Amino acid sequence: MQTAFFIDGYNVFYGLLAGTPYKWLDLPALLGAVVHENDPLSQVAEIHYFTSPVQPSLATRGRQSKQAQDTYVRALKARGVAVHWGRHRLDHRKAPRFVSRDVPASREDQVDIWNLEEKETDVRIGIAMYRMAAKHCWRGECDDQVQQVVLVSGDTDMTPALEAIREDFPHLRVGIIVPHRNDRERKPPGSLQKHADWMRRYILPEELEAHQLPVRVHTRKKPADKPDYW
Repeated sequence: MQTAFFIDGYNVFYGLLAGTPYKWLDLPALLGAVVHENDPLSQVAEIHYFTSPVQPSLATRGRQSKQAQDTYVRALKARGVAVHWGRHRLDHRKAPRFVSRDVPASREDQVDIWNLEEKETDVRIGIAMYRMAAKHCWRGECDDQVQQVVLVSGDTDMTPALEAIREDFPHLRVGIIVPHRNDRERKPPGSLQKHADWMRRYILPEELEAHQLPVRVHTRKKPADKPDYW
C-alpha cells in the first residue's frame, strides 16, 4: 500500500523532540517502520514536511537555532522529503499575569506580551492532503501511486480536512501518527481519530533512538552535519 505522509514539523518538534537528544531524526525511516507495523504491505511513497523558519531573535540559541534548522532541512531533502515553508507572525497582545498555579488567571490583571504564532500550516497541510486525494482517487477507487495518506500531527484543527477527505474519497485509507512521547499523559485527539482508519498515539524513546540520521548526511552540495548541541 503506497503511503503519502504529511508532517506538521512544529508539532513534531515540540510534541516529540524538544528536550531530547533525538532531534536529528530520520523521518523516512521512522515513519516507514511505524506504518509497516500497522500494515506490513505499506510502503513510503511521498513525505511532505511543513514548517516555518526559526526566528533567531526569539530562539534559545539565536542564529545557531536557525542554522540548525536549515541544516536539518537540507538533510531531510537529501532523504527525499519535500519541505514546505510557512511563516510566523509576531503580534503585541495582552494576557493574564501569571502569579502561581494556585491563583487563577484574571482579565482584571493583564500584562503586555509578544505573541509568536505559526500561521496557515494546518490549512496548507489540509489543502495538500485533499489535493493528493483528488489526484489519485476518483471514480470510487485509488490508483497504484497512493492508496493511503497519513497525518503526522495531533492538531485538532486538521479535523475538518480529514472529515472532507473521508466523505469525498471513502476508498482512500487514512492514518494518524500523533507525535507525542509515551512519558507524557495526554488525551488522544478524539476528533482526529473519528475520521481515521487507524491512529498511533505515541512514539517510544527507543524508536527515536533507533531512527537517527548519520552524523554526516551527504547532499548534492555541502554535507549536512548534525549540530553539536543536538
